Amino acid sequence: MAPKSKKAPSKKKMTKAERLRLMQEEEERRLKEEEEARLKFEKEEQERLEIQRIEREKWSLLEKKDLERRSQELEELALLEGCFPEAEKQKREIRALAQWKHYTECDGSPDPWVAQEMNTFISLWEEEKNQAFEQVMEKSKLVLSLIEKVKLILLETPTYELDHRTVLQHQGSILRLQELLSLKINVATELLLRQASNLADLDTGNMEKIIKDENVTLYVWANLKKNPRHRSVRFSETQIGFEIPRILATSNVALRLLHTRYDHITPLFPIAVTEQNQNPVGAEQVNVEESTEKAMTEEKLFTEEKAANEDEQPKAEQERELNLVQEENKYEAIENTVLQRTSDSEGEDSQTTQLELEMKLLSEAVLAAQLCLVENVVELPEASQAYKVDLCHFSTLGGVYHLDVLELPPQCKPVKGWVLVEVGDSSGPIRGKFWRSDGISSVYYNREDRLLTFSMDTLGPVTLIQDAHVNMPYQSWEMSPCGMNKVLLIVKTVFMELQIYIKENLCMLASVKLRGKGLEFHLKGKWMAPIPFILALKEAGLNIFPAVYSHFYVVINNKVPQVELKAYRQMALLSSAFSFGWSKWNMVCNSTRVVIRVREQLSEETEHHTWSLLMFSGDRAQMLKMQEENDKFSEALREGTEFHSTLYHMMKDFASPVAMERVRHSNCQFIDSVCYMLLSIRVLSYS
Repeated sequence: MAPKSKKAPSKKKMTKAERLRLMQEEEERRLKEEEEARLKFEKEEQERLEIQRIEREKWSLLEKKDLERRSQELEELALLEGCFPEAEKQKREIRALAQWKHYTECDGSPDPWVAQEMNTFISLWEEEKNQAFEQVMEKSKLVLSLIEKVKLILLETPTYELDHRTVLQHQGSILRLQELLSLKINVATELLLRQASNLADLDTGNMEKIIKDENVTLYVWANLKKNPRHRSVRFSETQIGFEIPRILATSNVALRLLHTRYDHITPLFPIAVTEQNQNPVGAEQVNVEESTEKAMTEEKLFTEEKAANEDEQPKAEQERELNLVQEENKYEAIENTVLQRTSDSEGEDSQTTQLELEMKLLSEAVLAAQLCLVENVVELPEASQAYKVDLCHFSTLGGVYHLDVLELPPQCKPVKGWVLVEVGDSSGPIRGKFWRSDGISSVYYNREDRLLTFSMDTLGPVTLIQDAHVNMPYQSWEMSPCGMNKVLLIVKTVFMELQIYIKENLCMLASVKLRGKGLEFHLKGKWMAPIPFILALKEAGLNIFPAVYSHFYVVINNKVPQVELKAYRQMALLSSAFSFGWSKWNMVCNSTRVVIRVREQLSEETEHHTWSLLMFSGDRAQMLKMQEENDKFSEALREGTEFHSTLYHMMKDFASPVAMERVRHSNCQFIDSVCYMLLSIRVLSYS
């Protein structure tokens, strides 16, 4: 038999006393840990509260110090901001000098400032009869120049220098010149068609004529042979052509395609059109994922609806457009208040000189005008016609193509050395109420040949339109000095990058980049005053200038107007020596504060300093401890910094003496131009 295996010794059972002892030890250990945790928490809480107390005391001391020197800093800022009314005075002197120069030159052209001279010019031109098309085109150069000058008078002259009656006179001059130019072109076209038989092509027997200059191109075809098989017409050495239905191919007609590089069809003051019961706020958002190629070619063809009553409509249209000028003067009440307040102060302080009163009035009026640029107060009306083009949402591009079928007039007949012509009355221009999107089909665009084809239900004016807010909101921006009184402003959008130079009272388009590649534009290298420069960019389709109603179409980071205005004015004051740039944290802080990047930069060649984050609320500037790359927003102050009432005094704490000396000696026209461009682009709200 196998031996029996030994049993493993059994484990001694724990007694009740031992279990109680272990439980007691465990409880004592737990209580000890809890006590240690409590003491640690209390210590940490005391330390935290102490830190908060120290921070509050430090913050309170900084606020007290800021409050003590606030009046002194604001007085110094007021002296620096005296450059804005001084720049306005200089612009006033320039306008007066231009008027005097026009008077002394005596070149025969009317002074656009003088309504009587404009009326005389228009009346005399109305009396001129039977002008050839070439003569009308030559005269149109002067007419278009006058229209642009009058528009610039309305845009560049401060409201306190233009009364309401004068504004209405200027608007009336613009409308009369536009309508008269259209009428003269129609009459000249008729005179040209009366000579169609003398200008007939030897091969086809029909007349084909092209007349062009920098403003107008006329393509005209007269159907003299009436051949039903001749339905396709293409003007020689061009890609311009059309196909006509058989009934027109056998009719006594002429076809006119008139391309005007100006737009006298769109109302001077468009009214926004929105769908009924539609909330317009944030109506349009830029889709970043869409391809650049698709977005840049989303321009559509639109035809203009003609008025039902041709006799009464132009008068009603003119009256409506003239009344809308009141919208442009919405801050007139502010300036009347300024006038009253200045008048009261004159009675109180008899020691104040007339010059000081004038400068105070001018300064506050300029401030009111600048504030007007950033206030969003326009309400959009409602409309139910879906085919109406909202001219606040879209803008015309490339001028207008007038497509017309005309009855071929009686031809000239030579009789015994004389030329007999039957003279008739030419109808006046038909002004439209709005552009419409129906009536056009079979639209095709050949990218390689840059050829656009389409079919139309009816003939009439046609134009390309572009979303006026396609470049908004901006992705980023940066403004850097390029020496004394010159800066480079860069605005990056979803589709392109614009670089703009600003010096003294001039602006220039430095470059345009699309998908990282430079594009050639006719505006590049041309220095212009800010307002003509902005108009030229808009006409070229490079619109980065929000209107007062743009916030209805773009989701924006809207800032309080007073805060935004103060930021732009003080950024302009510092722009000769400091770079400013976009910060992602500007979207995080609320509407009462702005966050920007800033650094000292004395020239393009100097080594760049590190960017710092600066927060500004209109009455307090502070440097932030955080960096642009941080993951969380914090208002903590950077070590060794204090509060200041202005950006100028904030930067003064860190800037070199050379930088501050440059700031104090910056040209007032330059500062005013930089401020105007920032106000026009609104980088702090539309980025």
